[in-house]
Amino acid sequence: MKIALFATCIVDAMYPSVARATVQILERLGHEVVFPAGQACCGQMHTNSGYFDAARKVAENHVHAFEAVEYDVAVAPSGSCVASVRHQHRMLAERAGDTDLAERADAVGATTYELTQLLVDVLGVTNAAEQLGSYFPHTITYHPSCHGMRLLRLGDRQLDLLKTVGGIDVVELPDADQCCGFGGTFSMKNSQVSTAMLEDKAASIRSTGASLCSGGDASCLMHIGGGLSRAGDAAGTLHLAEILASTIDSPAPAPAATDTTTGATR
Repeated sequence: MKIALFATCIVDAMYPSVARATVQILERLGHEVVFPAGQACCGQMHTNSGYFDAARKVAENHVHAFEAVEYDVAVAPSGSCVASVRHQHRMLAERAGDTDLAERADAVGATTYELTQLLVDVLGVTNAAEQLGSYFPHTITYHPSCHGMRLLRLGDRQLDLLKTVGGIDVVELPDADQCCGFGGTFSMKNSQVSTAMLEDKAASIRSTGASLCSGGDASCLMHIGGGLSRAGDAAGTLHLAEILASTIDSPAPAPAATDTTTGATR
């Protein structure tokens, strides 16, 4: 199968190791990965902030970039960006009265998957240790992002795959379904509320005793990792793609690697 990688802005700019891990996982399964060179932002932040005209232009660029490449399905290591491609792009086109773009956006969105959606629903991966060789002998907890839960309806796909990684110990996160407080521009426009939500999330992670918190969205993990770092917590964050790509021979970095000066995660 030929799979197009939608890297997303934050992964491309700040967490390229997540994109590399995604490619490693798919190539390990025998698939060809291509990278549409014209891709940029999906426009999610523009849309969520109400800048619909600007967002439509960004969405149109995304559609054009993926139309320019031949592939069977597209994948992104981000539930929020896939949610934007699947649910927001058509809305933006329809709002502008552009029925052609709406139909094209639908076609791109229909073949775009979040990483674990693709692994479980399309590629039939249900046991990471057996099918991917995944090995990560650490204690972790898991935060499900809001977009993954509420727009993509991922259910337990991410958590179930993490539990099948060799050597791993996954402990339940109290109040896991509560937002971490990031929400893109929400964390800047409503910083006090965002910080309070983050403190609750950090306290829940701290209570588990886990070495790190994993999840499927780099933006949430950046926010959580920064909060843990500023509070002096030993726990760090790591995207689930890096855990799934980790093997005995090529292990992912050890837990608790949050940058204590910037709050950025690896």
